[in-house]
Parts: sequence; structure tokens; C-alpha cells
Amino acid sequence: MSRSAVSIPEKLFFKIGEVCELAGVQAHVLRYWESEFPMLAPQKNRAGQRVYRKRDVEMALRIKELLYEDQYTIAGAKKRLTSELRSGGKLKTNGNEETASNSAAHADRAVEAIQPPPVNDGHNVARRSAEERQGLKQIASELRELLAILEQENKGRAK
Repeated sequence: MSRSAVSIPEKLFFKIGEVCELAGVQAHVLRYWESEFPMLAPQKNRAGQRVYRKRDVEMALRIKELLYEDQYTIAGAKKRLTSELRSGGKLKTNGNEETASNSAAHADRAVEAIQPPPVNDGHNVARRSAEERQGLKQIASELRELLAILEQENKGRAK
């Protein structure tokens, strides 16, 4: 499910379960992303439960898009988000846009927490052409299909 297909309700705060449902990921995945992406940093209420704001939900959707749809690595997604935040890029969700510069708290945390990207080592995912990315997506899809076939064969042998 892409970000453009997700409609975020007009609420001030979201519980972790609501964000998981909107993003289509499990809670442990969302908590892991929080540890890896400083720009995804929900506040906690008095009871210690995470409370997400709309911008946190948008960030989780953007992270999912980079990792699952665009096939970025964690490191590549961090670099991409950092550069988007630094350049004042837009976070989009179902036609609603929030400039990243308006989300100054997240941008400041991201810039402080992530080191500048290393010198181009020839493996910069962000510089791949759209054709290369589409080819890689196709290969990843085919590999997942092959894995599913192999898993079914293994289940058949186990019986």
C-alpha cells in the first residue's frame, strides 16, 4: 500500500496500533524504525506509551515506501530522508503536504543524529536511474516468488 493510498485521519495523536494499521507493519517493526531513524521520534505520554502525531505517521509511511517499495537499505533510506529534510523536501500523504522545514524539530534531530553521507563509494542507491530501480524491483519480486516455491516444496517434504 503506497503512501498516496493511505488516508490519515484528522487527529492530534495516534496510538502505536493505529500507526501500525495505517502503515501496514507490526509494532516491533515500527519500534525498530524508531531506533534506526531519529526523525521518527514519537513522544510518550505519562503512562510511557508512544503517542504519534500526524508528521510521525507521515514519516513512518515514507520510511516504509523507501524500504519496501523503492528497495532502499536502512542506510540508504537514512541518507535519502536526511537529504530530503535538509533540502526542505515535501512529505506527501493523500494530497496533503507538509514541508519538512515546518517540521523543524524532526529535521534538527535528523541533522544532529546522522553523520553526513560518506564520499560516493559507487553504491549510492539514490543515484540509480528509474529503469535500474524498476529492474531491481522486478528481480526482488521474482526472488520472493522463488522463495515461496522453495518453502512450499520443503513443507511438502516434511510431511
